[in-house]
Amino acid sequence: MKTLDDIRRGRAPMSDRRRELQRLEISRAAVALFREHGVHATSGERIAEEVGLSGRTLWRWFRTKESCVEPLLARSIDAVVATLRRWPAGVGLDEHLLAEYRPPDDPVDAADADAAMAVIALSRTEPGLRAVWLAVHERAEPVLAEVIAARAGREPGDLDVRVHAAAVAAALRISGEDLAVELAAGVRCADPVDRLGRALRAATTTLPRAGDPA
Repeated sequence: MKTLDDIRRGRAPMSDRRRELQRLEISRAAVALFREHGVHATSGERIAEEVGLSGRTLWRWFRTKESCVEPLLARSIDAVVATLRRWPAGVGLDEHLLAEYRPPDDPVDAADADAAMAVIALSRTEPGLRAVWLAVHERAEPVLAEVIAARAGREPGDLDVRVHAAAVAAALRISGEDLAVELAAGVRCADPVDRLGRALRAATTTLPRAGDPA
């Protein structure tokens, strides 16, 4: 039986778009296997086999089996960042998200979001997945800084802007983790958009001083 590697051999180099789609296909397969069999029991070669690739090709694109989940996690962040880019003047960040951001209604996007939530829940006990999850958020901070800088008329490299970007990234991460853990436990969850709004308000308002009322 021919693999995708066999079929592609001798063809023109893969375009960036096709490579992105292939990475996403691998990511979906990896998450499905991790959910069914666990991370420890799933090898990189098994993931490659699931999508018809050789192990050698998989290791060219991903350094570890855990890093295969990165494309799906990045998609979950990209959706929120796209909403942040539409943040208009005169509106609070939390207000904007509450008004504009909604969970995906497209079946494929919804399935990807569900898979990302599963990975985030697994990352609480899987250090390899945790490292990937944190790295995705760290890479998002410069993008968030650009959005905040444009909104504030500042430079993305300004200290205040970078701190605000880190705080927003933390709000995204923590609210996502709480939601993922509840979903994995079968707990009825609060509105995820409202949860994210509350996290952003906590990240973007002044911290209380010692002695201030709670």
